[in-house]
Amino acid sequence: MAKKFYKVIAENRKARFDYHILETFQAGIMLSGSEVKSVRMGGVNLRDSFGKVEKAEIFLYNMHITPYEKSGVWVTDARRKRKLLLGKQELRKVIGRVTEKGLTLVPLKVYFSGDWLKVDLAVCKSKKKFEKRAKLLKRYAEREVERELKNK
Repeated sequence: MAKKFYKVIAENRKARFDYHILETFQAGIMLSGSEVKSVRMGGVNLRDSFGKVEKAEIFLYNMHITPYEKSGVWVTDARRKRKLLLGKQELRKVIGRVTEKGLTLVPLKVYFSGDWLKVDLAVCKSKKKFEKRAKLLKRYAEREVERELKNK
């Protein structure tokens, strides 16, 4: 059996700070040929992107894929909505979770698994402002302790 490689193209690190991640799913993305070439070159940005359910399908909004410079006439919109590919049971499960109040779909990372482009989607609940602040203060305190230990 052939080994599959796993190459991360883009990661949404801010999502882990802004949201409580409840569950993750792996999905494929429908892209045009020039978009795939651009993704292979690393022209992807996941900032402010989110998933949305429409007519029993899931779409990814605001994922920026830089237009491929050599694509010629076939230039697509950089922030167009893109359909996500999931199995039937996974799709039902995700739709069921997202319809709950206060939960949203956020992409965590885009990567190649073998020759296929995949997205890790997370069902998330937004953190409150005080939770984010407490995490920052804790991180700051830990850095101070490390700095003091290093100096002694």
